[in-house]
Parts: sequence; C-alpha cells; structure tokens
Amino acid sequence: MSWLMLAALGMMWAAFLLPIRKASPSDSVKDFERNMELLADTDRRQGRWIVTPRKGMAFVGPRAREHVRARERRRRVLVFLLESIVLSFLIGLVPPLRDMWFATAALSGLLVIYVWMLVSIKQGAQARSRERARAVGAPAEAPPAPQRYAAEGRGRNARPTFNGLGAHDPEDAADIVVRRARQARVAGA
Repeated sequence: MSWLMLAALGMMWAAFLLPIRKASPSDSVKDFERNMELLADTDRRQGRWIVTPRKGMAFVGPRAREHVRARERRRRVLVFLLESIVLSFLIGLVPPLRDMWFATAALSGLLVIYVWMLVSIKQGAQARSRERARAVGAPAEAPPAPQRYAAEGRGRNARPTFNGLGAHDPEDAADIVVRRARQARVAGA
C-alpha cells in the first residue's frame, strides 16, 4: 500500500468520523441576535437603549460570567481529549498504523492528569468558599427555613403553615363540608 493511498484512507476515515454540525433552533436564535447587533452597529442614531439579558439567561456579574466561561473551556478540553483518544484508537486498529496506540496511551495519561487537576480545582474552590463563610461568621450550610405557625379564626391553637396557607389536619374533619350540586342549588334557592 502506498503512502498516498494511506493518506486518502485517513481522510475518508476523518470525514466519516468527524461530526457534521447540524443547525439547531438555538443557532437560528444566535444568528438573529448577531444580525440585530450588526444592525444596531450600523444605525448610530441618538436615543435610549435598553440592555437586557438574553432570553433564558440569568443576569450575572462579571465574576460569575468568568466562572461560566472557565467551565465551558474545561468542558471543551475534556471533550477534545476524549474524542482524540477514540479517534487515535480507531486509527490504530488498521494494522500498519498500530503505533497510533502509543498516542492513545499518551492521550489517556493526559486525560487522567486533566481530570485529577479538575477535581483538585473543585475541592480547592469548595474549601475557599467554606473559609470565606467562616471568616464572615456565616454558617457554612444554610439553616433550614423556620416553621411558621398561625391560628385560624378564633382558634387559640396555632397550626403549621406552608407559604401562608394553613395545613390540613386529617383528624379534624369539621373543616371539610361536601355537598352535592343539587343540595347546593336547593340551599341557595
């Protein structure tokens, strides 16, 4: 087998294995937003501009945005390593290209080191947040919501409430009155 034939085979494998990007509804929304931004850049009239977060996105500060970007970068690196491992393994299945399994082993080692690094970063961030909470004097864990009680009507006994609504006591059947529709019309007539 010549090297030219081997290169052609490699290109065919790459074309077959690499994912084809399909358009999704979110892509059309992003295209619309990009076009609107271009339109806004071309129209430089005076006026009042209202800046709002994108639909479905929470309004976050610069620090939270930086954390989101870092998380997305880390996810992309992780996916790249996984895809590279799978692709190099599949290329190594061809008998003349068995040396690609060395690349697979090296990439697997990089993946293990990267995952270890991600876990240590996460543990460090959790420890720092606990230390900040202790320094401020706040408890590390949020305390449970207090149980609220309210007395209904002229009653003296308070009952627990949930979101302002009184709880139903199953032993107290006097709260519930069931009437048929005929009875309700007769009583109202």
